[in-house]
Amino acid sequence: MQSRFINPFTDFGFKKIFGQEASKPMLLDFLNSLLPEKHQIKDLSFKTLEQLPESEAQRRAVYDIYCESDSGERFIVELQRLHQAYFKDRTIYYSTFPIREQAEKGTWDYRLNAVYCIGILDFTFDDYEPEPKKSEVIQTVELKNQNNVVFYDKLTFIYLEIPNFKKTESELETRLDKWLYFIKNLEYLESIPEIFKDVVFEKAFEVAKMANLGSNELFGYEQSLKIMRDNYATQKYAIETALAEGRELGLAEGREAGLAEGKAEGKAEGERLAKLEIAKALLSKGMTLQQVSDVTGLSLEELQS
Repeated sequence: MQSRFINPFTDFGFKKIFGQEASKPMLLDFLNSLLPEKHQIKDLSFKTLEQLPESEAQRRAVYDIYCESDSGERFIVELQRLHQAYFKDRTIYYSTFPIREQAEKGTWDYRLNAVYCIGILDFTFDDYEPEPKKSEVIQTVELKNQNNVVFYDKLTFIYLEIPNFKKTESELETRLDKWLYFIKNLEYLESIPEIFKDVVFEKAFEVAKMANLGSNELFGYEQSLKIMRDNYATQKYAIETALAEGRELGLAEGREAGLAEGKAEGKAEGERLAKLEIAKALLSKGMTLQQVSDVTGLSLEELQS
């Protein structure tokens, strides 16, 4: 059965809902639900998505959404469906472009407007050590000094870990709650929940209706959906292959250990070696230490040794 609304985790769906001129009211409302009072936006304009480097030897950056408020703040909004080993590094790198482009020719006092990098993630970081693992939905990151006091408040990274958002429709309280629920559940909704009956959300649902897509848009969406599913299947296959290969190699080494050390000791050693080989394979695929620990049962100390 075909969904009534598009999937916002596809490149097409995300930009259809938030990244076009007609979607500006939705993006404005969404950003204001995230931002502090001092940086609330009255209006915004979309900027060029491709940021060119200063020389041909350097890398460029291509954003999902890049916009500027009427008061000069810059906002990068990135959607990330699959876990990426260096996603944090990527957002730090991306933030350098809107900082650098503010440089003025001639005499300049180095005053900068705020830059926000917002990541909407369909995965979790799983790196809350040394504290016990938490189910954080929002991570807000700023530059702080050794006393945990904000040193610079014009560069902020906000990561929304959508899988950790567990609220049901009846539990939604804030505007941000509604947007997170909308993003996570849109594809599965058959009708517009009563709590979303206001001008902005009604427009968002209208834009996201499959029935409102033209033939070219429908084709573009289907292609975007296929790419999303192919990428997911590729990553899933890579992880399963790594698990199988690691298990097979570890058991083979364990059998050899068993011949040398005795059956009981060899079996235990074989299991340990199998887990270590699986761990190596998973780490090579970009999984975090915590994720590998959850899969294999090995402690973080064992993985780090």
